[in-house]
Amino acid sequence: MMRDAAQTIGNLIDKQSVSFVSSVGFGGFPNTKAMLPPRKRDGIKSFWFTTNTSSMRVAQYRENPKACIYFCDKRFFRGVMLVGEMEVLEDAESKEMIWRDGDTMYYSGGVTDPDYCVLKFSAQSGRYYTNFSSEDFVVE
Repeated sequence: MMRDAAQTIGNLIDKQSVSFVSSVGFGGFPNTKAMLPPRKRDGIKSFWFTTNTSSMRVAQYRENPKACIYFCDKRFFRGVMLVGEMEVLEDAESKEMIWRDGDTMYYSGGVTDPDYCVLKFSAQSGRYYTNFSSEDFVVE
């Protein structure tokens, strides 16, 4: 594995304005969508995103938690895919942890809005691409 993998990959992630989040669709096919970057991350192991409780993606994660997130640095044509599981969190502590001023634009009821929830992604493994080469790794 490359030296300082978590730091290199973390730096790549922190500089992106878009995240790509994938779920398993109801027909068993992958579903991918662009989202805002994670609100919080713990190394390259755990990531927290905001979303609507009523969304199709939340329903899919509740049915099947298998997930993938991808971050791409198009300027240097490098990226990282992380594979793991997604949890749907609706507890007050999780919601308050990543709430930001201005979120009422998306969730008019504020931090207690029933249509506001948190997606927590826990990575198990990944694949990093840079300099015309890919490398698989395990996330610990």
